[in-house]
Amino acid sequence: MTGRIWCLTIVLTLLLGSSGGCEQKATTDAPSAGKGQQTPENAATPTAAGEKLVVGFSQVGAESAWRTAETTSIKDEAAKRGVELKFADAQGKQANQIKAVRSFIAQHVDVIVIAPIVETGWEPVLREAQRAAVPVILIDRGIQVSDDSLYTTLIASDFVEEGRMAAEWLAQKMGGQGEIVELQGTTGAAPAIDRQKGFAEELAKHPGMKIAKTQSADFTRAKGKEVMEAFIKSDREHIQAVYAHNDDMALGAIQALEEAGMHPGKDVILVSIDAVRGAFEAMVAGKLNATVECNPLFGPILFDTIEKLRAGATLPKYIKNEDRLFDQSVAAEVIDSREY
Repeated sequence: MTGRIWCLTIVLTLLLGSSGGCEQKATTDAPSAGKGQQTPENAATPTAAGEKLVVGFSQVGAESAWRTAETTSIKDEAAKRGVELKFADAQGKQANQIKAVRSFIAQHVDVIVIAPIVETGWEPVLREAQRAAVPVILIDRGIQVSDDSLYTTLIASDFVEEGRMAAEWLAQKMGGQGEIVELQGTTGAAPAIDRQKGFAEELAKHPGMKIAKTQSADFTRAKGKEVMEAFIKSDREHIQAVYAHNDDMALGAIQALEEAGMHPGKDVILVSIDAVRGAFEAMVAGKLNATVECNPLFGPILFDTIEKLRAGATLPKYIKNEDRLFDQSVAAEVIDSREY
């Protein structure tokens, strides 16, 4: 009896040892959580099945028809795709944008989208987003940072090229001779900096042309009118052409010129940027001579980009919007096809 008990004890011991060995092997072979996997900084974490994608969008404001068209495009596309969009209007103040971004981080949104008011001052809040693993996409304007891993990608037009296109057209229109007054956008804003740069670079090829006066009009129609009034008052006789960094400022300048008894589009040549419907109406009326397109309908390309990011695709640092120039000769033909 004792021998049978001893044998049974040995068998049980072997069985228990074998079971423990298989369990240990399974634990050893299974990779630990995250082992061997690298998560890029600001990479998107997949949304669980059935959960709605949440995107925070910090917009500059509603200072122009172009800006309003951009906001509408993004809101409409979010609704179309079933995305929850948390929208914040900064009313032209960077402090409001930074506050909105921090709010989005606290709300644990999946992606943050920023249309930055100015180029600098973003690093601290973007580092907060990076630490929280919330990817940031810049739209329509770039920024200056020491570490470009702080944002995922920039979707925008080439503002420098827009400035070059405007200058090239104007030089041809004026036969390479003449004085120009320039209405700049918001001081420190990427489009203002780059549109001035591109215009000046192209104009340097035409020594008979020069910028006589230049001043910021903050991308608004009211300021465009105000600055143009000051230009007219100080040197009316030498205003031969106007280069405006956006259409709204050009439309304000047109109003100032008309109130001064001048003839925009005839006595004074005007070229601007954005190609909003109001600019086409002014061209059809003979008051604006040309406008360079800067397409604000970012909704589809933005959410296509977000979907690629969520799927784990590697995105380029810059995604370019293609633009073109329109002048009076085609304005009546294409105005009805304009979406903004």
